[in-house]
Amino acid sequence: MSSLLLLFFLLCTTTSPSSSSPSTNKNEAETPKTFIIKVQYDAKPSIFPTHKHWYESSLSSASATLLHTYDTVFHGFSAKLTPSEALRLKTLPHVLAVFSEQVRHLHTTRSPQFLGLKSSSDSAGLLLKESDFGSDLVIGVIDTGVWPERQSFNDRDLGPVPRKWKGQCVTTNDFPATSCNRKLIGARFFSQGYESTNGKMNETTEFRSPRDSDGHGTHTASIAAGSAVSDGVDVVSLSVGGVVVPYFLDAIAIAAFGASDHGVFVSASAGNGGPGGLTVTNVAPWVTTVGAGTIDRDFPADVHLGNGKIIPGVSVYSGPGLKKDQMYSLVYAGSESGDGYSASLCLEGSLDPAFVRGKIVVCDRGINSRPAKGEVVKKAGGVGMILANGVFDGEGLVADCHVLPATSVGAASGDEIRKYIMSAEKSKSPATATIVFKGTRVNVRPAPVVASFSARGPNPETPEILKPDVIAPGLNILAAWPDKVGPSGIPTDKRKTEFNILSGTSMACPHVSGLAALLKAAHPDWSPAAIRSALMTTAYTVDNRGETMIDESTGNTSTALDFGAGHVHPQKAMNPGLIYDLTSYDYVNFLCNSNYTVNNIQVITRRKADCSGATRAGHVGNLNYPSLSAVFQQYGKHKMSTHFIRTVTNVGDPNSAYKVTIRPPSGMTVTVQPEKLVFRRVGQKLNFLVRVEATAVKLSPGSSSMKSGKIVWSDGKHNVTSPIVVTMQQPL
Repeated sequence: MSSLLLLFFLLCTTTSPSSSSPSTNKNEAETPKTFIIKVQYDAKPSIFPTHKHWYESSLSSASATLLHTYDTVFHGFSAKLTPSEALRLKTLPHVLAVFSEQVRHLHTTRSPQFLGLKSSSDSAGLLLKESDFGSDLVIGVIDTGVWPERQSFNDRDLGPVPRKWKGQCVTTNDFPATSCNRKLIGARFFSQGYESTNGKMNETTEFRSPRDSDGHGTHTASIAAGSAVSDGVDVVSLSVGGVVVPYFLDAIAIAAFGASDHGVFVSASAGNGGPGGLTVTNVAPWVTTVGAGTIDRDFPADVHLGNGKIIPGVSVYSGPGLKKDQMYSLVYAGSESGDGYSASLCLEGSLDPAFVRGKIVVCDRGINSRPAKGEVVKKAGGVGMILANGVFDGEGLVADCHVLPATSVGAASGDEIRKYIMSAEKSKSPATATIVFKGTRVNVRPAPVVASFSARGPNPETPEILKPDVIAPGLNILAAWPDKVGPSGIPTDKRKTEFNILSGTSMACPHVSGLAALLKAAHPDWSPAAIRSALMTTAYTVDNRGETMIDESTGNTSTALDFGAGHVHPQKAMNPGLIYDLTSYDYVNFLCNSNYTVNNIQVITRRKADCSGATRAGHVGNLNYPSLSAVFQQYGKHKMSTHFIRTVTNVGDPNSAYKVTIRPPSGMTVTVQPEKLVFRRVGQKLNFLVRVEATAVKLSPGSSSMKSGKIVWSDGKHNVTSPIVVTMQQPL
């Protein structure tokens, strides 16, 4: 058996360009930056022996510096250039696109049991047996590094490294050759882009090697398995993201297309911008976009108020606690005189020690990190902290490893605590409280719940493609952690721990990466689209109470814009019955129907697209995706309709008949033709048409409404489910 992991680390990403103000002088405007240049690969003149020589000849200025060359998922190079030099490169006939540097933000063990991967059940055993525990599958993790000594990367009882592996284990003084083994089979780091703009890395706080100085990469890598596609990876796990831009301007989307074109499954985190709408990132249809849900475990740490009320909270603080049976004076940081706003957020230097010394302090969320607020309170002499959500955060709670006794409470609970403090001040009686830490609680109901921070749809770039695709465990996830970083992530925190609790879609993404590796091992011939289809059409939308999953931020029922197709179900995904498959040519047609220019499409796909025949696909929503999303612009119309053409491939029983069940969105009419699909062999493909008819609704100008439903194909053994989302928009 050989369950393998490849790690590629992006230690330092580049910074995003900012607009120059009118007062910016010429020298500042011409400050060199890192640019990525995409070229037409086959246009190299024969006079140049290599592409690198050709690229170097394109750099006319002596100050321009070639940093990297790319020739697998992306053809081109990166260089340190002034803006005027970058503009000159754009005019060269072989240059397809020039991208300025961008910041990529991190989207920051019970989940195996919760997913059904670690139990005595027959289904769990079958799943792991059929996939041979992910034997000979390679996962590439693009993140902040790895701490290779952790037990999560132990290669005990594993077989040899797959012969297909062509990657490297880059060694340095702090990352010796012994860091790699039969599980952690390769590691590389890339810092030239960062250093070209920001200067040499500070090696007292960061490693100039694949070693992790942040913790994020170690954590996500250990979830997934316990850059260069040409090295032989099967799955790429990408827990970073940025702003949503057109696909031809999105370096991640372009690289992910190249990976998908090589048969590599790419999973990416949806982002932590929730619970607001239009916050989802990494939305390209060739990427599997993963949101975050809870598992059935939490870490209760309740606030006991002096008036007898108990306020629920969460925390994973494990240091010296508050004195048992003692109540402490309770103050709200924002009540302090002076800059009340800074104090309310417990920003650095904002608290007066005379005001907080010996007390439990209530701080509001925002600006600085949650654990950093606790450090501010501790420095000022406070004995504990209650971290209260703001209105935007709602009731979603994240358990943190604080540097002092602390707990997090929801927005409504924060209001209640502040009202209690104000009432006590008016009555001239001191407000008091304590925090009671209850350890770990399992079998929590309801679960899963859509995490408050998980980014939501609709898809800002292509609303006809539902994003996120699925959700997976992403709240309070236990995984490996490096020695050099304290569990709170604060530089002054010198504690060491082998494991840590983190939350974010960054944690959800590698769960799906690991599942994709299991599916690929069990079905080597499945494409990335087939794997995504299996995960989506077998996902579930009900919690462990049997009710529709709720939204953690509000406590209300969640929707497809929150969870996509639903929460992943590994056992069912192994045998989905039918799949919605896609090829690179389907994505080209999708881009044609998205009204991208031929040059735009070539930047993404490396192909000179012919869009003249793409209109036969009808519209952008006809991409053979496992979900269906219709967007109607009312424009005074009373009746509106659209249709979707889909093709399913039989991967279940050779002789099978599937009948459709339709649950239309409220107030809509949905029909499917034919209503029955009869298959005679495995691999057979059949088409069907879905028609959606809607009646205009009353909306204010510029507003919209969304309704969702689903269609289910069933043969009595498999239920192949596709969500239908219909959005009605009232133009301004």
